[in-house]
Amino acid sequence: MTIVARLTKARLIVAALSLLTLVLSGCHHKKYENPITKDTQQPDKVLFDKAIKDIEKGRYEMARLTLNTLMNTYDTSEYLAKAKLAIADSWMREGGSHAWAQAEAEYHDFILFYPQMEEAAEAQMKICDVEFKQLDKPDRDNAHLLKADEECKNVLTKFPNSRFAPQAASRVRQVQEVLAEGEFRVGTFYRAKANYSASANRLQAITDQYPLYSGADLALWSLGDNYTKLGPRFREKSTVAYQKLIRDYPLSLYAEDAKKRLKAMEAEVPDPNPVAVAHMKYEKENATHVSMFGRYWGQISSKPDVSKASKSGEPQMAPFRPTIPPLVPVPAGQTGSSGGVTDVQATTDVPQSSALDTKPDARLSKTTDTTQGANVRPQPTVAEQAAATSGTTHTDAQAKAEADAAANNGQPPKKTSTKAKPPAPPKVQKPSKPKKQKPVLPSETAPQAQPQPQDQAQQDSAKPAPATTDPPKQ
Repeated sequence: MTIVARLTKARLIVAALSLLTLVLSGCHHKKYENPITKDTQQPDKVLFDKAIKDIEKGRYEMARLTLNTLMNTYDTSEYLAKAKLAIADSWMREGGSHAWAQAEAEYHDFILFYPQMEEAAEAQMKICDVEFKQLDKPDRDNAHLLKADEECKNVLTKFPNSRFAPQAASRVRQVQEVLAEGEFRVGTFYRAKANYSASANRLQAITDQYPLYSGADLALWSLGDNYTKLGPRFREKSTVAYQKLIRDYPLSLYAEDAKKRLKAMEAEVPDPNPVAVAHMKYEKENATHVSMFGRYWGQISSKPDVSKASKSGEPQMAPFRPTIPPLVPVPAGQTGSSGGVTDVQATTDVPQSSALDTKPDARLSKTTDTTQGANVRPQPTVAEQAAATSGTTHTDAQAKAEADAAANNGQPPKKTSTKAKPPAPPKVQKPSKPKKQKPVLPSETAPQAQPQPQDQAQQDSAKPAPATTDPPKQ
């Protein structure tokens, strides 16, 4: 039997076992997590018990109708909070992207209306579980990864003393393991393409922000090698990467090679951190061993492998921040390798207000000028005043002369207007229409007769004689 045939047979067995597991899980009815143990025959309690039985048997739509009837009919019931939480649990159990979205919305509403109840922490933890169930592998879309990281951190920040805090911390470590694995794959790809600057950018972000990542030691080794290949200008960063590998991951397989590199660079070899030694020993003792079935299932499953995630340690609570590649110049006022927006520093030195106190307000003067100019007639210019003065003087002299002439003749003086008459508009001549000419036939066109000598003489006699310039006779 060939290897291909064996692999095909193994995959068929795995598929059959997974189908059998799904069938068995569908036949089993899981008990509800939050029942009401109070034994009473009140109508609202009867409705709640009926809805819980429907949820346990998979009749989710009927259960939601019963719970809505309870909430709308008995608006003062003591089971209102439990009923609202049960509606969200029914969507959670139904499964599917649509049902999980509805469950998340219902859990958020429950936390909004009942933030002081003990079940609020449980609702937040179930929101974390909803996002965790929709995780994809590291090389795919990380939208649910980022959302799961945020919602699981909310359990630790909003409900730090709840019984769900250890479980939420484990979820955060698993989510960050997948996020760091995705960044590590991108950095390895750039390293294979000899783009050491981009590779160092990704690996630097991993080692700084996800120290609990299972491949952090390999990331530090690759980071130091990338800085070494970028040239002597990055010798210091390469040294820092190797020293961090020896100090924080002393039991790593790359620790001895890092020591050799530091000795060759004549740099200081640090001592291992005792806390890091104890942490790595604990991780090796409590490591999760994946079975053969799990390895085969991981190849065909869309879920990420979180078996290598850290089992202890405080997860990183700060959000992921991309870094700046080493070959890109750092903006002014920013130090370190972390990227993002630079901090803006404000000074408290206030300039003296002597200029403001002594000088007039420019805005006020501008406003006054604008206001006055809106109602005052504009003053004429010097040229306009000179023209008006000259025109008035000429008109007064002409009127005085006419009055004197009229007095001499015994007639009353004529009234003259001092107003200048506006010039008459120029007359626009209309273009004359061309006259229609009759077509001339070829027979009508005759050659013009040449003038005879006699006619020429008559024409010459008709011309006027030239004027003589003889002096006059005395």
